[in-house]
Amino acid sequence: MYNKIMVPLDGSQLAECVLPHVQAITSGCKIATVVFVRVVDPAKLSAMLPAQGELGYQEKNRQDLQLQRRKTAEDYLKKIVKETAIENAEIHYEVLEGKVAETLADWAEKNNVDLIIIASHGRSGIGRWMMGSIANRILHSVCAPVFMIRAPGCETGIG
Repeated sequence: MYNKIMVPLDGSQLAECVLPHVQAITSGCKIATVVFVRVVDPAKLSAMLPAQGELGYQEKNRQDLQLQRRKTAEDYLKKIVKETAIENAEIHYEVLEGKVAETLADWAEKNNVDLIIIASHGRSGIGRWMMGSIANRILHSVCAPVFMIRAPGCETGIG
């Protein structure tokens, strides 16, 4: 039923709460491919560094920062792939750049993902309204099924 699973991770322990679920689903469903994905937002220096006076200098800093962020994301995903034991499945990783929810949804559609397994912070009410929800935006943006794992310690109820 499922051949290719996408697992978005952001480097947090909360996001990693999906890993035992990924292992259970892949072992029970004979999944062919699991792809761990992390999105790096484009670096915006105006919010990170004081003005340096020279636009070229700022652009160089932005490019260096973006390369470092990509490397950090890639190192993180390599570690996850190495530590995740999934029998009879190919495991890959992808580092993407862009707005997180939109980039994940586009990648899932373009790469024929059959299932997305993602953690949800479990916010409701004003917390969800203020913070937004990547998981919720993905749920409403893709055709593939989305398996949301609620974070340990989430709050129950409708708010």
